[in-house]
Amino acid sequence: MKRVLALILAGGRGERLSILSQERAKPAVPFAGKYRMIDFTLSNCANSEIHNVAVLTQYCPHSINDHIGIGRPWDLDRRGGIRLLQPYLGRGDSDWYKGTADAVYQNLRYVEEQDFELVLILGGDHIYKMDYRNLITFHEQKEADLTIGATEVPLREARRFGVITTDSRGMVIDFAEKPKKPKGSLISMGIYVFNRQKLIDCLIEDAEDKTSAHDFGRSIVTRLLTQDKVFAYSFHGYWRDVGTVQSYWQANMDLLASPPALALEDDWVIYTKSEERTPAFLSDTARVTNSLISHGCIIEGSLNHSVLSPGVKVGSGAVINDSIVMLDSVIGRGSVVDRCILDKEVVVGEDCYLGFGDDFSPNKEESSILNTGISLVGKRARIPPGTKIGRNCKVYPQVTESDFVTNWIPSGESVKEGKGAKLA
Repeated sequence: MKRVLALILAGGRGERLSILSQERAKPAVPFAGKYRMIDFTLSNCANSEIHNVAVLTQYCPHSINDHIGIGRPWDLDRRGGIRLLQPYLGRGDSDWYKGTADAVYQNLRYVEEQDFELVLILGGDHIYKMDYRNLITFHEQKEADLTIGATEVPLREARRFGVITTDSRGMVIDFAEKPKKPKGSLISMGIYVFNRQKLIDCLIEDAEDKTSAHDFGRSIVTRLLTQDKVFAYSFHGYWRDVGTVQSYWQANMDLLASPPALALEDDWVIYTKSEERTPAFLSDTARVTNSLISHGCIIEGSLNHSVLSPGVKVGSGAVINDSIVMLDSVIGRGSVVDRCILDKEVVVGEDCYLGFGDDFSPNKEESSILNTGISLVGKRARIPPGTKIGRNCKVYPQVTESDFVTNWIPSGESVKEGKGAKLA
């Protein structure tokens, strides 16, 4: 794999993740307790013996930069190397990426200077385990100009992705980006293998097209279909695009199945930056079923079908169901957290109830994002004792107890810092 350069696109803002990506890049959002989303792509590279990696950042790059550093957890500080590339005023007239293809184009000089035969383009916000060596071998055997990683999804979900149609050889004969009526269920995983010079030529040509969306799916793939050999490599393992609150929550819950949809403890190790903490502690009052508990957690209450990041404290008599609780959050005595996602360093006072009731009214601010019953609590929010919060609610980051003008937040409402509860 010394002939392969991997480029990881990690600049996405992730607006459909609401406040979870408000202060961090989407690939830096915690996942499965101790990990970040980008850990899966980086670990796939390391396990596939691809040690020359560049990460293209943009939105809130400090979160990615701090997590990756010099790449030590993935052994990239000793083998090959890792580069963090950010937008800058260079090619073109803008220092902000216009699309995924433009992101690589703005860093094309870096690609041109590298002595590699193939370039592997990857997303930094997908959850999966994949040996890229099999993909590379397929690409070379087919003598392809471009190979697209592809997988099957339920037909009802296909319209969220680029839909691929192939012939009997696996050659792509049609591609439609997010069609309203998909022709099939084979979709692009956002993984591309290019012959190096073909990629350079395509990006230069695309940059000169003022009508282009400068996106790999919308622009580059459709351009190549008419003149080059484009193949689809079918991947049959677990893969999830966690671009929405619901899909993010569901992908975490998938890890709790028996057997899990994606095993974390097999030989294909997922590496991450991890600080030293004490082992998790469960007291004699703790009750835990089907849950992931990270190091440094202290559990005195009940935990069911939930995922806890490092350092979470659950008080006695507290109950957590079907929820995700991130780093160093505290759940007070006697409180209930049901089908919620709590960001890092949240403090829930005693005798609270988050995710209360059977009213599933969509959130009034983000009805297209928060509409499946999941309530969100942002970073370092403080929930006063005795507060009840309904479904599809949103508590903004940094909210303090004084921001709650009432102890009952109905479903679909939001609480903002300094403004109190926004009630109908």
